[in-house]
Amino acid sequence: MLVAAAVVAIALAPVVLAYLQLGYHPDVQASAEYEEPLADAERFLGRAVHEAGTGIDRDWSARSAAVTAVRDRLRPRLAALEQSRLDEGIAYEVAYAESAAGDWATANCPGGSGKRFGGCEAERGVVVQERAGETTVLAVALEVRATTERGRYETTVVVPVLE
Repeated sequence: MLVAAAVVAIALAPVVLAYLQLGYHPDVQASAEYEEPLADAERFLGRAVHEAGTGIDRDWSARSAAVTAVRDRLRPRLAALEQSRLDEGIAYEVAYAESAAGDWATANCPGGSGKRFGGCEAERGVVVQERAGETTVLAVALEVRATTERGRYETTVVVPVLE
């Protein structure tokens, strides 16, 4: 019995040596220090869009000016995101996603004779709706790209203003 154990131990020695020579690298995404860069950006954008989209008081006829106001309010926040983690090796790029805004408006704005509010429009990546003659900002659609030493990540996110 003792001889059999010694033979097994000697047979496993090359396997152990090969394992040590190849090295071991844990799954980067499963390790505790890995953080998904797009999740950080989405959290940041959630706050930024909420702040930029609330308190926009424009008549429905001036909805284009409301969209411009939202984009103007977001401009410094988007620039801050793009610069936020450069020292960590993460570069963000953010652009408005006009087609995603249109898709979101089609899917989320009620239609028909029983609807409570007026029509929705997606303009330059911002979804607005007419409510009692006023422009209400509903959502902003953005394309986010994060480039790290591990690779490039991309997503399109539609951030609702009101939840």
